Amino acid sequence: MTSSKLLPSAYSSTAISAAGLSANRQRLNIAASNLANAESVGYRRRDIFLTAKEIPSVEGSFSAALDRKTLMAPNVAAVIEDSGPQRLQYQPNHPMANAAGYVEMPNVNVVETMTDMMSASRLYEANAEAFKISQDMSSEGRKILSA
Repeated sequence: MTSSKLLPSAYSSTAISAAGLSANRQRLNIAASNLANAESVGYRRRDIFLTAKEIPSVEGSFSAALDRKTLMAPNVAAVIEDSGPQRLQYQPNHPMANAAGYVEMPNVNVVETMTDMMSASRLYEANAEAFKISQDMSSEGRKILSA
């Protein structure tokens, strides 16, 4: 088998892992921003909307056609502000209080956000390990082919 036939699958796994790293880094950033602003008046919780993006593959074989339909990379399609109602907190002396004395606080659930951060962190670690393994396998394959 030539090295040109090994490259597409190695490229695909590396591209998927790299996309996963990027998507989960953005998830971590958004979660950190939500936590940092959990008590900031006027802030709205943000979420990430992920979609699946096709990875390019070599044309002409059954495995290439199968790869196009099954190998997908995560893609950040949008960062969405939560449109749900804000949490009302009674603070009659606050400068941004309404006539009834309530201030609209962000609807950030700290426990839920910490859980999202842990999930994104674990997925980031898994993608980093998959990326490293893919690079190691490619390197070993090139050594075998050049021997």
